[in-house]
Amino acid sequence: QVQLVESGGGLVHPGGSLRLSCAASGRIFSINVMGWYRQAPGKERELVATINSGGTTNTADSVKGRFTISRDNAKNRVFLQMNSLKPEDTAVYYCYLKQTFAYWGQGTQVTVSS
Repeated sequence: QVQLVESGGGLVHPGGSLRLSCAASGRIFSINVMGWYRQAPGKERELVATINSGGTTNTADSVKGRFTISRDNAKNRVFLQMNSLKPEDTAVYYCYLKQTFAYWGQGTQVTVSS
């Protein structure tokens, strides 16, 4: 079994920054994909960014140039640095890990508001 625990969400003003962290535990394979999805009220869950074990990233156009994904393979952690936040970035952000199966964290709320 795999557990994912997110941290780092909160309330921030437009233009501000937040850094999300996700710690994976359990049976983690050396080759996998980790990342972040988000879901705003009334909308479907959408990809934010993913990163594989080799460091290759995939980032949604809506956050390119503002959000940066990174990971620490030794500690099974993935991070999302979010800069220049906008009100439309408000959502619950979910950590994701894909190896044989896909696993999800419980989510962390990010609210961008003045």
